[in-house]
Amino acid sequence: MVPRYTRPAMAAIWAPENRFRIWFEIEALAAEAMAQIGTIPAEAAKNIRDKGGAKANAIGPADLERIDAIERETRHDVIAFLTWLAEGIGPDSRFVHLGLTSSDVLDTCLSVQLTQAADLLLADVDEVLAALKASAFEHKHTVTIGRSHGIHAEPTSFGLKLAGHYAEFARNRERLIAARREIAVAALSGAVGTFAHVDPRVEAYVAEKLGLSVEPVSTQVIPRDRHAAFFAALAVVATGIERLATEVRHLQRSEVREAEEFFHPGQKGSSAMPHKRNPVLSENLTGLARVVRAAVVPALENVTLWHERDISHSSVERAIAPDATVTLDFALARLAGLVRQWVIYPERMAANLESLGGVVHSGEVLLALARAGILREDAYRIVQRNAMETWTKLGTPAGRTFRENLDADPEVIGRIAPAELDAAMDSRLHLQQLDMVFLRVFGEAGPPA
Repeated sequence: MVPRYTRPAMAAIWAPENRFRIWFEIEALAAEAMAQIGTIPAEAAKNIRDKGGAKANAIGPADLERIDAIERETRHDVIAFLTWLAEGIGPDSRFVHLGLTSSDVLDTCLSVQLTQAADLLLADVDEVLAALKASAFEHKHTVTIGRSHGIHAEPTSFGLKLAGHYAEFARNRERLIAARREIAVAALSGAVGTFAHVDPRVEAYVAEKLGLSVEPVSTQVIPRDRHAAFFAALAVVATGIERLATEVRHLQRSEVREAEEFFHPGQKGSSAMPHKRNPVLSENLTGLARVVRAAVVPALENVTLWHERDISHSSVERAIAPDATVTLDFALARLAGLVRQWVIYPERMAANLESLGGVVHSGEVLLALARAGILREDAYRIVQRNAMETWTKLGTPAGRTFRENLDADPEVIGRIAPAELDAAMDSRLHLQQLDMVFLRVFGEAGPPA
């Protein structure tokens, strides 16, 4: 985890203190379940909960150092923790971890941590959705140019563009919910997953208390296809961030200048060029998305383990689990702030829309000529000829607007009424179905223009 891109709540999930508290909770719950079914004395389970809980809940730097010191000798992290825990529990510590294996604790703990992380990420997505919705409704009727292949296409609305991003993040929210559900499983099945030394009722009890489901077949480890799906979902969310960030980067280009990131008082864009206003947040988000996506291939490769268990996945997950969740948490929060504060320039959008002399209305003019009785192939030829004349000569002494060229074209004169051309070149035509789309996306159309 890089401190620059780390927020405290998500970092706390991956802190050793939280990990060890979860480990203890798994052990204490398992002891309680064993006491209920008569495997261990009830008093022992109570001592484990009381004495071990006091120790685990007050864990501090000295405790972490003690656990590390034991691990340096034992070369085993779970044994080190259990040894440290036993120092506080006393004789009843012989009932801790009874019949369990390390993966029971490690994998169930990771499930808890990933569900905790998913809950924070879902809250982050909600912030992005709220920001996008507010901006989409604010700019529902802000006319701008739609682009395909980076080239002016036809008019659209800036709010409609944002509605598309909102819909994507709404789908991403559902993906996160599904990923959380898939990873929220516990496994306490003992060595090679046969339950030979631990009653399945213990697993069920621990899972329920932790808010998890039971892994049907754990083979000693929780199958890693679950984890692969989880990190793949994070990657899709990150890519949604990058798609919106890339849009902002384009709109902030000097030649476009239709929208830009908020430029804070005192902010500097360049050490050499005082005039610079750079899309640094969007560029940062683009880079962070790459980091999150980088977790996917290792997570997929973790699915293939030897037989019932190996630990080739362990070192990978120690890196990608905190890094991917911490990075995505930061990126989502940054994106929400960017959208809430960005600066939109409707006048610049209007100017860009008409900057090619009206050729962006060629599609509707084509339809108008066809409705006037001209064969579509002939209408296309007429419209394209006038559009190219405008495209290549606009800004030169011989240049004319698209409408001027149409008005002078013998194949157009008398074939279509000027009022019909006016209607075909009215950008508001492209906003007629906004209410329908907004109802689809948001469940409400919002106030009229």
